[in-house]
Amino acid sequence: EIGVRLVGSEMCIRDRLVARLHRYANNLGTEDGEKAITARIDELEHESDIERLLEANAAALALTGTVLAGTHHRRWLWLPGVVTAFLLQHAIQGWCPPILVMRRMGIRTRKEIDIERCALKVLRGDFDASAQAHDNSASTLVQWTLTAVAR
Repeated sequence: EIGVRLVGSEMCIRDRLVARLHRYANNLGTEDGEKAITARIDELEHESDIERLLEANAAALALTGTVLAGTHHRRWLWLPGVVTAFLLQHAIQGWCPPILVMRRMGIRTRKEIDIERCALKVLRGDFDASAQAHDNSASTLVQWTLTAVAR
């Protein structure tokens, strides 16, 4: 059941990526289209991936629990204990419960972010002109781009 939920989140994230690429592909050939792609690539350079956010949230919660245990009551030590157990589970299995929540929130992996950045660069023509040599429909161009990036 967990895998099914995760796959649903991944499909939703993929659908949003395809929709964004269609939007950019429809504006290709215009100056505004290229500026929009460049601006999006700049945004992607600064987007935090799920691993980074998981580590940052875990560190903040562990620190908060430790401080609360030291200043209020030691019962707060359960918080860093749970957080570090989740981190250990993630290190061993590559998965932990907060990942489900983060994926549902639309937080992407580094690979997903890199795929979008690379696809946008292909659309913009950074690598070669073969993408523009195909049928100029946005759908064909997006499909060709995603196939090229997946290789």
